[in-house]
Amino acid sequence: MSRDRTEAVLEAFHEERRIGRVHDLRLLRRLWDYLRPQQGLAWVALAASLVTTVVVLARPLVMRWAIDHGVVVKDQVTLERGGLLLLAMLLVEQLLVFVQTYTLQVAGARAIADLRTAVFAFLHRTRLRFFDTQPIGRLVTRVTNDTDAILELFGSGVVSAVGDVLRLVGIGIILAGIDPRLASTAGVTVAPAVLLVLLLRPSLRRAFRDVRAKTARLSANMDEQVAGMTVVQAFRRQGAAEADFDAINVQYREANLRAIYFDAMQDAAIDMVMSVAIAAIVVRLGYHPASFGTLVAYNMYVLLFFEPLSALAQRFTLLQSAMAGAERIFLLLDTPDIEDGQRWSSGTATAPASGAKGAPAVLEFVHVSFGYKPDVPVLSDMSFAIPPGQHTAIVGYTGAGKSTIGSLALRLYDVQSGSVHVGGTDVRAQDRTELRRRFAVVPQDVYLFPGTLADNVAMDGEPDGHRVQDALERIGSLDLFLRRPDGLNAVVGERGSNYSAGERQLIAFARALYRDAEILLLDEATASIDSDTEARLQRALGVLLRDRTAIVIAHRLSTIRAAERILVLHRGRLAQEGTHADLLAAGGVYARLHALQAVAERSASHLVVRSQLGDSITGRASATLDASDRRPERNGDQQGPMRGR
Repeated sequence: MSRDRTEAVLEAFHEERRIGRVHDLRLLRRLWDYLRPQQGLAWVALAASLVTTVVVLARPLVMRWAIDHGVVVKDQVTLERGGLLLLAMLLVEQLLVFVQTYTLQVAGARAIADLRTAVFAFLHRTRLRFFDTQPIGRLVTRVTNDTDAILELFGSGVVSAVGDVLRLVGIGIILAGIDPRLASTAGVTVAPAVLLVLLLRPSLRRAFRDVRAKTARLSANMDEQVAGMTVVQAFRRQGAAEADFDAINVQYREANLRAIYFDAMQDAAIDMVMSVAIAAIVVRLGYHPASFGTLVAYNMYVLLFFEPLSALAQRFTLLQSAMAGAERIFLLLDTPDIEDGQRWSSGTATAPASGAKGAPAVLEFVHVSFGYKPDVPVLSDMSFAIPPGQHTAIVGYTGAGKSTIGSLALRLYDVQSGSVHVGGTDVRAQDRTELRRRFAVVPQDVYLFPGTLADNVAMDGEPDGHRVQDALERIGSLDLFLRRPDGLNAVVGERGSNYSAGERQLIAFARALYRDAEILLLDEATASIDSDTEARLQRALGVLLRDRTAIVIAHRLSTIRAAERILVLHRGRLAQEGTHADLLAAGGVYARLHALQAVAERSASHLVVRSQLGDSITGRASATLDASDRRPERNGDQQGPMRGR
């Protein structure tokens, strides 16, 4: 695939789903659902905003009174009273501004915390198919950057905008009361500013949408590069990685510059209109004289009129940024989720085949077909039943669908046709939490979370130290982990990077023992363990598997010879089933797999022997050379010519 084609595919993968026409009122109503629990604080902020508006509107009138009746007529008492009154009004105004700002920020922070929780909960309950098509960085951006944009709107936009609108209306009424002719002059100049704001609205929204999309792409790239840093450095891909990041960074910069351009245009236009309005009023006063106090008050009102207008324009910018973030968040939350048992109609299921024969099977597949992509089947018409207490192994070539069986049993994915039954009930009719509580899973790739060793063994709630120690002891690895400083309270780094692959696998086995579930699912659980550790685990598994149903997904056939039953998958279908001896005798897929692995193991053994033999020969040769180097020379002349060559 060419580089251009690769970039096009990556761009399509990271591109946001196209957002159609979205109404701000509808988004605001949905955001209000998160702000409603904090409406008490919002009402306090609104009341403080209204009182602040009254105080601000009264200040120029007090100044006009102080100037006309104190300065002009030289009444010192009136001037002092006016000054003290203005000081008191300013103190009250600042106190109310503090109350308004604090309550709004607290209400906004709490509302956004609830919104982040909703997004996080959605990511935990949604089906894994969703994550197959979503870059991680984009999802992280939803929880961080997009919610922060909405927080700015909650913290300084919604309630403050109400106060700004009331201030504009109040100033217009006061201006008209002082001098209608001057008010008409100011009003005419305001119209272009309002029109420009409305014209810039679509461009601002598109610009902020683009900024949000490019932010997500940048986050996704950073996540990919940091997670794959070992591969990047091992294959010396730093140059290509820097080029990719630079291209994304340039796109992010250009998107921000477009948003800055429209925002700056809006601010400049409002400042220009304000200057024109003041100049027009000054010219108009030349034809219609007024008192000095009236002139000062009128000039203050004009400035105060454009101050909330400019603030509204800024909040309009915040609104566009917040609405762009809200679009992306609600687009995520509106993604269809898999249905729980309470919302799923059992009439669409296929009845379990073993239901009429006695006790229901622990796990049963009934004519199951499934594919991660609709046109690429992984399982085709798969049917089998595992009775209680049976130890069943599932084998097959790579891509045969072995791990998919475990994913469908846990309902990490939903079948496309047929049904999966656990305990005689279709998994789609069961609560997912209760369903997965019946399984203890030991995966091939073990993920450890930051915390302590005991936390990672227990996983659910506060760890029980005695149970953790017992689980580690039963798998024969307690002494291994007690060697670490702090023992069971040893710190686990990010993704368990301070533990080896084998140690992580041992912890996964301990998790399964600690959970003590009725069904044990092992997905190639010994792939990352050396032979000595595997032998200890095989002995521990004898205790673990007792009185428990076990499903072992294996690639190495040597690990499942003792299984009571082996299911052989081939090209998404059940090709054979039986014991190890029966399947070898019958020939077919299992026999071929066994023969291939036997050849591979013999080849590996020969390589190890040859390597050891080579090391032995090299060691003897080195010893001989060392001995010759230490042998004293017969005379000094022998070394002279050798050095000169």
